[in-house]
Amino acid sequence: MMDLTTITNPSFIKELDKEQLEALAADIRHFLIENLSVTGGHIGPNLGVVELTIALHKIFDSPTDKFLWDVGHQSYVHKILTGRAGEFDTLRKYKGLSGFPKMAESIHDVWETGHSSTSLSAAMGMAVARDIKKENSFVIPIIGDGALTGGMALEALNHIGHEKTNLTVILNDNEMSIAPNVGALHSILGKLRTAGKYNNVKDELEFLLRKIPAVGGRVATAAERVKDSLKYLVVNGVFFEELGFTYLGPIDGHDFVELERSLQYAKKMEGPVLLHVITKKGKGYSPAELDKIGTWHGTGPYKIETGDFVKSPVKGPAWSALISETVRKLARDDRRIVAITPAMPVGSKLESFAAEFPDRFFDVGIAEQHATTMAAGLAATGMKPFLAIYSTFLQRAYDQMLHDVTRQKLNVFIGIDRSGLVGADGETHHGVFDIAFLRHLPNLVIMMPKDENEGQHMVKTAIDYDEGPIALRFPRGNGYGVPMDEELHTIPIGTWEVLQEGEDATILTFGTTIPMAFAAAEQLKAQGKNVAVVNARFIKPMDTDLLDELFAKGKPIITIEEAVLAGGFGSGVMEYAEQVGHTGTIFERIGIPDEFIEHGGVDKLLIEVHMTPDHVAEVTAAAIKQAAERERV
Repeated sequence: MMDLTTITNPSFIKELDKEQLEALAADIRHFLIENLSVTGGHIGPNLGVVELTIALHKIFDSPTDKFLWDVGHQSYVHKILTGRAGEFDTLRKYKGLSGFPKMAESIHDVWETGHSSTSLSAAMGMAVARDIKKENSFVIPIIGDGALTGGMALEALNHIGHEKTNLTVILNDNEMSIAPNVGALHSILGKLRTAGKYNNVKDELEFLLRKIPAVGGRVATAAERVKDSLKYLVVNGVFFEELGFTYLGPIDGHDFVELERSLQYAKKMEGPVLLHVITKKGKGYSPAELDKIGTWHGTGPYKIETGDFVKSPVKGPAWSALISETVRKLARDDRRIVAITPAMPVGSKLESFAAEFPDRFFDVGIAEQHATTMAAGLAATGMKPFLAIYSTFLQRAYDQMLHDVTRQKLNVFIGIDRSGLVGADGETHHGVFDIAFLRHLPNLVIMMPKDENEGQHMVKTAIDYDEGPIALRFPRGNGYGVPMDEELHTIPIGTWEVLQEGEDATILTFGTTIPMAFAAAEQLKAQGKNVAVVNARFIKPMDTDLLDELFAKGKPIITIEEAVLAGGFGSGVMEYAEQVGHTGTIFERIGIPDEFIEHGGVDKLLIEVHMTPDHVAEVTAAAIKQAAERERV
C-alpha cells in the first residue's frame, strides 16, 4: 500500500500503468474511508471521483491546466494527489485543511467553491484570459449533474457554445447532488446514459461518408443529413450538441482505459467539448454506495465496520425537523400550505411532509432563484408557500426576494435554516449575512426564536400572518430540550420579551446568543451590576415601544448577534435611535466583524471573533462605567 502522505505533486501519475493506477485508486479509497470515519466530511462525492481525478492528473498538467471543481466538496482526491494527504487529520477543523478548494492551501486550487453551478462561468473567464494572453493551456471545469440544473450553469453553457470557446467540460454524472436529482434535464441525462453507443455509431458513419465518391452535391448533402439526423435516432435531442458542444460519452468513470482514451480525444478537439462521465457516488464503501437519499453525501464520524454514525448526545429536536414538522402539522388543516426546497429535502427534514402531501411538495433542484419566485407565484394566487432554504443559499436569491417577494408584499414564509455560524463547512456556508441583506427590504418580517418551543409558535405566527412575507431564522443543530406547549399560538409581530430585569444596562439579543447574554449577566451580577436581558426575537420590525423606554432610562444598550455587524441588528437599533433623535445612550455592538470567517468548531470560531460571555461582560462593564462617569460630570 502506498504511503499517500509522501506525495508532493501529481506528476508521478503520468508514469503509472493501468494496474498501478488501479492500485493507487484502491489506496486512496482506503485512505478516505479510514480518515473520514474520524473527521467526517463529504465521503460519498469523493469516493465517486477517485478514478476520474487520477485520470485528469495523468492526462493534464495541473496547475498550468486548470481544474475547477464545481461545489468543491469532491476535491479531496485532488488534495491528496497535490500533496495534502498528511493534513487530512485536520480536515474541516479549526485552522486545518478546508473541505473545499482553497487557493491559500495549494497552487493547484485555482478556483474556490462551496456553492454549486459556478465552475462553467469561471472557466469561461479563465479561457478567455488564456486566449487574450495567447497562452497554451487547458481549462477543465468538473461539474455534477445536479449542479448543471443551476441557472448560472445553463447561462454559461449557452455563452460557451455561442463563443465556441476551447473548454473541456467534465460532466460527473452520479444521478445525485445531495439528494436524488430532479427535473427535465435530469431526464435528458437519463436518456443519454442509456445511449452509450452514440459516439461509436457516429464515428463509424463519418468513416463511411468519407468513402462516398463525390458524384454531386445532392448525394453529399443527403449523406450529411443522414449523419446529422443520426443523433435524433440514437439520442433524443442531443441537448449539448444543440448548444454548440461536442458531446462525448457517456463513459464509465471508473474505467481508466475509457477515461484516458476519452480525455486524450477531448484534448485534440477544437471548441467546447463535454465529456459525460458516469460515476457511482460512494463507490468502494457499501453503506455509501447503497445510499439513495443523500445521507452519505456529507457525514460526521462513523464506524467503518457497520456504517453507524457516531453521534454526540443531544437534548432537543433538530431545528430543521422541528420547523418542518410544525409546518406539516399545520398543513393538515390548511390546504394553502405548500413546501418548496431547492435540492435540500433531507437537510431541511421535509421527507415526512413530502410523503404525507406529495401534491404539495416541490423539490426544484439546485435552483434557488426559481424556488423563491415560484413561492411568490404561489402566494400571488392565495396559497401559503413555505420556502425551506439554507441561509447561505438564500444569498443566491436576493433579487427574487427584493423584486418578486417583498416588493409585491406576497405572503411567502421563508424558513432560513443554518442561520449563524455552521462550523466545518466554513466561510461559504456560514449563515451570517442574511440579516444584513434582508433587513433593508421593505414589507419583510424577520424573526428568530430563543428556543424550540418559541420556534414552533413562530411557525404558527408565520402561517397565520397575511400582511406580506415573513422569515424565520433558525440555527444548525438541535434545540435545548425545553418543554413544548401542546397548543400553538401566534406571537404579536414586533414584540420583544424581557427575560431578566436589570437597571444598570440592557443586553438585546436573540436566538443562539441568549445563553451567552445570561452567562455574561451572571458574571456582572457577581461584580454587583444588574443587567437586563431582552429576547429581541423580532429583528424586523423592532419593538420600538420597548426601545423608547430604554432610551428614556439612558442606560447602556449592548446588542449581540451571531451575524455580521455591518448592516445588522445592532445597526438597526442605532438607526432607530438616530431616527427619533436620541443621543444620550451608550451603544455597544457585538457580532461577526467585517471579514470572512473560516471553518472550525463553532465554539472556537466564537472565541476568535470575541463572542464569549467574558467579552460581553467586559464590554458591558466598561459601558456601565462610562455611563456612570458621564452622570458624575
